[in-house]
Amino acid sequence: MTEPVRYHLGQFPPGMDSLDWGRIVPLIGPAAGALAGYDSLIAQMQNPNVLLAPLLTQESVLSSKIEGTNVTMGEALEIEAGGGGDVEQSKRDDAEEVLNYRAALRFASAALRERPFSLHLLREAHAILLDGVRGRDKGPGAFRDEQNWIGPRGCAIEQASFVPIPQEHLLSGLEVWAAYFADNSPLDPLVQLAVIHFEFEAIHPFKDGNGRLGRMLIPLFLMERGILSSPSFYMSGYLEARREEYVDKMLAVSRDGAWTDWCVFFLEGIIQQARQNQRKAQAILNLYRDMMQHRMADLIHSQYSGLAVDFLFSHPVFSSRDFVKNSGVPQMTAQRIIRLLRDADILRIVRESAGSRPAVYAFPDILNIAEGEEVF
Repeated sequence: MTEPVRYHLGQFPPGMDSLDWGRIVPLIGPAAGALAGYDSLIAQMQNPNVLLAPLLTQESVLSSKIEGTNVTMGEALEIEAGGGGDVEQSKRDDAEEVLNYRAALRFASAALRERPFSLHLLREAHAILLDGVRGRDKGPGAFRDEQNWIGPRGCAIEQASFVPIPQEHLLSGLEVWAAYFADNSPLDPLVQLAVIHFEFEAIHPFKDGNGRLGRMLIPLFLMERGILSSPSFYMSGYLEARREEYVDKMLAVSRDGAWTDWCVFFLEGIIQQARQNQRKAQAILNLYRDMMQHRMADLIHSQYSGLAVDFLFSHPVFSSRDFVKNSGVPQMTAQRIIRLLRDADILRIVRESAGSRPAVYAFPDILNIAEGEEVF
């Protein structure tokens, strides 16, 4: 029987001489450049929180998918909008986890604009992540109080693939990790980020939600360091597509001290993901401008067209009731806008109204960009 890989006690952070900088340095410039190009595009957006909302939701879907959920972005948003009446409970549970991830990242992003990162902020985000979903009985907002391990569901520790930091070293390990997070002296912040993300996953400080929270730290660190102007860099697409390699590279660090291989994998991911994020963000910006300047303006001839467009981008699946209530458009005009958009095939009906239950609509153009394929 193969022994589980155990946490690399006393080997964090890695020393400068433990990294092969000849392999790492050639990736640092392209990774920083790809992030700068992405951030430059975001700077062109007057309202990036609105325009990039679909990418945040898709990140929430993909990060949760790595942990075993099985729900699409469209399904999660449909359930949030009150649709999906015939969806099985497991799918609803998955959607709730996705929506909690989005809420936790939004909370942490707002908090970091007011105060520095801390273990307290980490616990607050964790509490939101597990609020009312599977894992709510596993100490939301509290660090674990017993040894945990990673392996097949229900396995004994001897059958685990990885055993995180021993319980008696957990708090001291977290303090060292948090100090490294706040340290501005490491040679390169992107290499530092690779180490930060890995070490959090290896410590595994909570009973549940560690993987999602660890991936959430990536955009938070980039914003806090000023590398990005907003926490809108989402890397789970790269990590989900390479899930086995992702796990294997992390195991190899604790087992073999393979820090360089991990950093190379992570930096290559930053390059690929930043370029993909930039393509999606550019497509979203182009669509937004087209909607504002042409399609919406030409169709509805209303002073409220801008409010309607902003609502569609931030709520790509919505109920007619929510549009009337939350778009800022007066009721009669809102109902007229929905009718015109549906007739023009800009909106697709997801669920017809029935009795007191409102209709649910989707804005397929934005969903297709965010998901990277035609889903509506």
